[in-house]
Amino acid sequence: MNLHVLPAGPIQTNAYLLVAPERKEAVLIDAPGDVWPEVKAILAETGSKLTELWLTHGHWDHMQGGAEVVRESGALVRAHADDRVLIETPEIMERFMGETLNLEPVKVSAWFAPRETLSALGTTVEVRHVPGHCPGNVLFYFPAAGAAFVGDALFNGSIGRTDFPGGDYDVLVKSIRGEIYSLPPATVVYPGHGPKTTVQQERTGNPYVSG
Repeated sequence: MNLHVLPAGPIQTNAYLLVAPERKEAVLIDAPGDVWPEVKAILAETGSKLTELWLTHGHWDHMQGGAEVVRESGALVRAHADDRVLIETPEIMERFMGETLNLEPVKVSAWFAPRETLSALGTTVEVRHVPGHCPGNVLFYFPAAGAAFVGDALFNGSIGRTDFPGGDYDVLVKSIRGEIYSLPPATVVYPGHGPKTTVQQERTGNPYVSG
């Protein structure tokens, strides 16, 4: 499985394209604005088909390009139902952002069940609910690869903001300690913005949430 990190959109939100060349399949984690041309080029180069789009949460910068991705690829979409209102009626985010974002709703094919385990790209993926930054924030943990894609719950040396509607600092701290810091220490953490980190690095050095 090959990983492509694709920062895109107005605030350089990380999209992660996972490609299994031998299976000619790919999964995209998050879809910031204008990410599709980069995804399309990699799919063409590897001869792969995008089968699914997984949203870590429903904030505008993570789903702005979702409708285009679905139209062009036919990918199925998975997300957490606690962010359903944001994903299906994204115009409400313009109210608390104070600007016109020209967002299109994304049609979700399946909502994640609690502690759901997915089978994708020839491997097993554990879905964990990590609310606090956003009600429906989830992470995707790949045990075989020792990698977790955590959305905006945790960053390298920081945490997600909690001042947007649905945010809650205490809930986020509980989520980080219970669902992220409980992963193996060597797990590589891929956040929604900025560089990667590890569980161990954040448990010992994160100034906002210690282990």
